Amino acid sequence: MRVTRESLLRIAKETVQERAYNDPDIVAAYLTGSLRGEPMLGGTADIDIVFVHKTTPMKTREFIKLTPDFHIDISRRAKDEFKSPRELRADPWLGFEMYDPVLLYEREKFFDFVQASLRAGFEFEQPPLMLQRCRTLLNHGRGNWMDISEHDGEVGPKQVRKYMKSLFHAVNAIAELSGPPIWERRLLLDFPVRAEAANKPTAVATVYGLLGATNVDAEKVKGWLNDWKHAFKLAAETPGVDVRIHPARLNYYEKANKALLDGETPLSALWPVLHTWTLSAAVLSGDHLNFWQSAAAELGLLGDGFAERVEGLDHFLDEIEIMFEEIATANGLDADPSTGF
Repeated sequence: MRVTRESLLRIAKETVQERAYNDPDIVAAYLTGSLRGEPMLGGTADIDIVFVHKTTPMKTREFIKLTPDFHIDISRRAKDEFKSPRELRADPWLGFEMYDPVLLYEREKFFDFVQASLRAGFEFEQPPLMLQRCRTLLNHGRGNWMDISEHDGEVGPKQVRKYMKSLFHAVNAIAELSGPPIWERRLLLDFPVRAEAANKPTAVATVYGLLGATNVDAEKVKGWLNDWKHAFKLAAETPGVDVRIHPARLNYYEKANKALLDGETPLSALWPVLHTWTLSAAVLSGDHLNFWQSAAAELGLLGDGFAERVEGLDHFLDEIEIMFEEIATANGLDADPSTGF
């Protein structure tokens, strides 16, 4: 089957038409994510569709397998989430999601009003709102760091997941200074350009160091893939696993991991490998958990090494906060975010 961006767009439109016809609660649908640009990584891609509902949807996420390499990723939002343009412009996720999506369907005049409100006065890309969104991400990162900073017990998938969530928000706090957030498969691949745009190129080495990349090489990570795959497949069939660990997404991650490992920056694969492996390990036991523990230990994310990583993350978050204060001062804004803009 020959798959192109155009054929994936056609599938998106057909899916939306069918769902909207059979569900009167859907008021609009739009396309977001990588399909608006370059969707392929390792010959795989997903189709990100957002349905807007009149009422709060019971199920917020759904995956539909098309082929082993392509799937539809459906998110559902309530119409009330878009009621306040002011809040929407300051939202680091939903703001960018609605700023430049592809409208696929609307039952009533929803899309034009929301987007016009979002773009009004060209304020969205100006320093006050830009910094507000970045600081929101930084605060999320700091909140997750706080959850693990006092931890003095055994470290496992739950704690490492919190650590990575904090680091994910820290990376995107820098990335949003020059564009939309970066998602998991391309996080380390795309971050260097964003760090350079933010005049913070040293952040790239810091992030790799906080992941323990200095302890491993590409061959070591390649050697983990078989255990990673078995863990993913088992976890995908285990109740309570994170929704992102889904059978339809196995190739989406596996082929991307291999493409990154064979690319110019092979250790950029470390994020999607470790992130999805940690989500999988959270519901596993026995050998499958042991294999994850062995990899995490090599990265310095277990035992005494974890406390050192958490301390390093603290310093990184502080550096980002100082950078935001400097940007605020340079633009005549209050350096203290608690006073607002």
